[in-house]
Amino acid sequence: MPSTTIRRRGFLLVLSSPSGAGKTTITRRLLERDPMLSLSVSVTTRPRRSSEIDGRDYHFIDQARFERMVAGDELLEHATVFGNSYGTPWEPVEIALAAGRDIVTDIDWQGTQQLSKSRVKDDLVTIFVLPPSPGALEARLRTRAQDSDAVVAQRMAKSSEEMSHWDEYQYVIVNDDLEISVAQAEAILTAERLKRERQTGLADFVTRLRGG
Repeated sequence: MPSTTIRRRGFLLVLSSPSGAGKTTITRRLLERDPMLSLSVSVTTRPRRSSEIDGRDYHFIDQARFERMVAGDELLEHATVFGNSYGTPWEPVEIALAAGRDIVTDIDWQGTQQLSKSRVKDDLVTIFVLPPSPGALEARLRTRAQDSDAVVAQRMAKSSEEMSHWDEYQYVIVNDDLEISVAQAEAILTAERLKRERQTGLADFVTRLRGG
């Protein structure tokens, strides 16, 4: 921990990509390596996979509860993808940002568009992750071994539409090599933390430096 700590507001890092392009894997690597980063845990109505833990990967809820959260304006964004609903609760995000902690989430372009119009729009840092080729994307989907051939085909068909939104993001990473992609995301984190407007305590710090 540095001896000089300047107060700052946290930011919400958003990673989006077509299914299988790597946004979730990159997100997990960032969380493993960066103690200053924590995960925004979304709510979803989809069934829990065997490898997932409720409260860590998602908050798994039923459709009725999800609809109550939407009606109560409890979500920063929400969308229905492949028949399942997803959303980002706003209260834990706002608490973290105000305390100077950074939050990461991996959501689709629809959710990102909603966030860009939400109460945290000024706190967003957005990254779109592209696959190196269509063949690589399909191979990654099949390697996961979590979806049927029909679902893989459905996801591949949807990927073209998803990738058309790349230019709505501040940063783009082509995930050809995972380690390089993670390093690029880490560089983005570092640069965003140093932005003058995020360092809310900078003016007071400079005043003290000048003897004021």
